[in-house]
Amino acid sequence: MDVTTVLGGDGYASELVAQVRAATEAAAAASRAWMGRGDKNAADRAAVEAMRAVLLDAPFDGTVVIGEGEKDDAPMLANGEKLGAGGLALDIAVDPLDGTRLVAEGLPGSICVIALAPSGTMFVPTNVFYMDKLICGAAGRGVVDIRRSARENVAALAAVLGKGPRELVVVVLDKPRHQELIAELRAAGVEPRLVGEGDISAAVAAASPVGGVDLVLGIGGSPEGIVAACAVGALGGFMQGRLAPQTAGESRDGIGRVLELDDLVASDRVLFVSSAV
Repeated sequence: MDVTTVLGGDGYASELVAQVRAATEAAAAASRAWMGRGDKNAADRAAVEAMRAVLLDAPFDGTVVIGEGEKDDAPMLANGEKLGAGGLALDIAVDPLDGTRLVAEGLPGSICVIALAPSGTMFVPTNVFYMDKLICGAAGRGVVDIRRSARENVAALAAVLGKGPRELVVVVLDKPRHQELIAELRAAGVEPRLVGEGDISAAVAAASPVGGVDLVLGIGGSPEGIVAACAVGALGGFMQGRLAPQTAGESRDGIGRVLELDDLVASDRVLFVSSAV
């Protein structure tokens, strides 16, 4: 899968897309070798190493601003790491393996992801690893709002889509922190689709007109939120976020501020590429 808004001229963009796609495909192939072997960190490490090797020669002057692994000590492409052989100055957001547990257990659904945008345009949630998110397609713009209750948002979105609440496909991460959200959705007539992992895949599906998901709600990783925002913006979808620290060590700065899509990625010149494992 790739979702693009051209970065640079057509020839340069084609070269850039090809190299970034090669990086996600290399990461997918490397992690696939660990499918079903019960070692999610080894799968993640393989994806990181394969992705880095390809990106070192990519035609850009890139800086990783959204790395992965910091909140769980997984192997990572670290924030501040420089990649590329020269060219446009770009912010890089990566999730070398979104769905490490799925690979470890031999289950489908994991992807390897890279997003690029002009330097200085990606929001960097320093020392806050979690974000509350609301994501849907273009029809939800001006209709739903993260400041409203789940019940209100479900009713409003169902009305504009011409569906009943029971027909809505609403994805929520299956985590203890979402017990109240899940109960509220069920009381509103929605049976949420609970997933163990896959923040980014769910966001892409919700933003796409043919993704089969109407709405994504709840708290997931903030790095994944920035990666997802690149895809949502390129697809023309709607997204809002709020920082939602879950541990004592996370910063409390900026809590309560609603981050619109333009706050998350302040450019419409983005590249998002993912490869399925």
